[in-house]
Amino acid sequence: MPSVYFHQEDITFILPDENKVIQWIEDVVNGHNHVIHELNIIFCSDEYLHNINTSYLDHDTYTDIITFDQSETSDDLEGDIFISISRIRENAKQFDVLFEDELHRVIIHGILHLMGYKDKTVQEIRQMREKEEACLSLRLFKSRY
Repeated sequence: MPSVYFHQEDITFILPDENKVIQWIEDVVNGHNHVIHELNIIFCSDEYLHNINTSYLDHDTYTDIITFDQSETSDDLEGDIFISISRIRENAKQFDVLFEDELHRVIIHGILHLMGYKDKTVQEIRQMREKEEACLSLRLFKSRY
């Protein structure tokens, strides 16, 4: 049985439509022929994520997401995805998109990383954006925040 769990660190954030988001994630993963073993999606603040970025990745920058892959095979998905809710809010304003659309884009971005997609080169970034858009189009729900 797939396991997707949502947590919070140092903030209070409850994901509306949690079961629908889980179903969407499972549909995306299954559609890419992967199996979820355990995914932890942790919502946190900019400072919390910045501390992870400096402590574990030696990057002194703010970011919206950090993904730690703990999968044992390329077809299995197991990992922790840390997401800064403050950064998502700022990005949504900056890009003039709805908060929930930006949040879902970032969630699926982390899932795509766990499925092996990269975003270091121009070509990888383009492919990642295309995959994100394709995955977002699979949502059969609209959340209200």
